[in-house]
Amino acid sequence: GSPPPDPCEGMTAQRFGIRDAGRPADRWLLDSARLAWRAKIFPHLELESMSRLREAAETEAIRVFAHNLHDLLLAAPAGPRPTIGLDPGLRTGVKVAVVDATGKLLDTAVIYPHVPRNEWDKSIALLAQLARTHRVELISIGNGTASRETDKLAADLMQRHPELKLTKLVVSEAGASVYSASELAANEFPELDVTLRGAVSIGRRLQDPLAELVKIDPKSIGVGQYQHDVSQTQLARTLGNVVE
Repeated sequence: GSPPPDPCEGMTAQRFGIRDAGRPADRWLLDSARLAWRAKIFPHLELESMSRLREAAETEAIRVFAHNLHDLLLAAPAGPRPTIGLDPGLRTGVKVAVVDATGKLLDTAVIYPHVPRNEWDKSIALLAQLARTHRVELISIGNGTASRETDKLAADLMQRHPELKLTKLVVSEAGASVYSASELAANEFPELDVTLRGAVSIGRRLQDPLAELVKIDPKSIGVGQYQHDVSQTQLARTLGNVVE
């Protein structure tokens, strides 16, 4: 048979004083009340509720993104100290970039301490040599793939060479690859491989996160969720305000 009447259909009929008193048009009027609820009022209310919920969810998603971006930009700078930036990787190797106290690139290298090549000792020797040559004080490690293994490598380096007085920190590498492929990075390092530019960015963002991260479109830093599903103008405006 037909589905049971919705209580709201009764309310709709009641509102307009429609009831079945056996008069010729009563049945037709009750049907009209039922159709009004099912075809017009309910879909309209449902749509309105859904769009309100979506709006609230979007606002919250944008707020979370803005909050995360704010924290990342205002991360404590380590200051103007010579730094080695390590962009971790397994098969492709760990990209190494040495920057001086002002963030100027001094040297680059690629080491293969992890599987499959396992050149652990060789990698440590090279890092120690770079640290000694350029009087490096800090090691900045990107938090991507193989980050934990690379952190172990830095710890081993510090243990074997206490005389270098190194300090290591893991930093967010959010947006480093976007920066590497950007026109800005291409102009600054035209002859440098894209992957090594990422290591430069990782080194610099330990020295001064804000100065490094403002080079990247905040949406590309990617510390938010559902960023492609929310209102792009609202997102751009909010993130722009955070950067300002």
